[in-house]
Amino acid sequence: MDVFLDYLIVFGVGGLICLIGQILIIRTKITSARILVLFELIGVFLGAVGLFEPIAEFAKAGITVPIIGFGASLAKGAIEGAKTEGILGVIKGGLSATAAGVAAAVTFAFVFALIFKARSKKS
Repeated sequence: MDVFLDYLIVFGVGGLICLIGQILIIRTKITSARILVLFELIGVFLGAVGLFEPIAEFAKAGITVPIIGFGASLAKGAIEGAKTEGILGVIKGGLSATAAGVAAAVTFAFVFALIFKARSKKS
């Protein structure tokens, strides 16, 4: 029963994030790319002020898997890099903290581009 509750929380939090994004797409003239950046900046902010970890303990993959988690990882890496290496560490830390996710995204995008025929959506 405990596992079921964990899945329910993860699905609920992740679904709420998606719902907010969908409402923004439907009700505003904000583009999807700007919403993506907004969510990433929310993750950076939550990570920088230390609120992301308590939320992640409760929501688990519901908050860490969406783009908000990527932003928080970027902020965490940048903060750790700044503490150890100064101003250059801000860039190095953020990049090294998110390198695996970026590499996986680029690799999978390349593989799927080879497998499927990409084309523009007809209006």
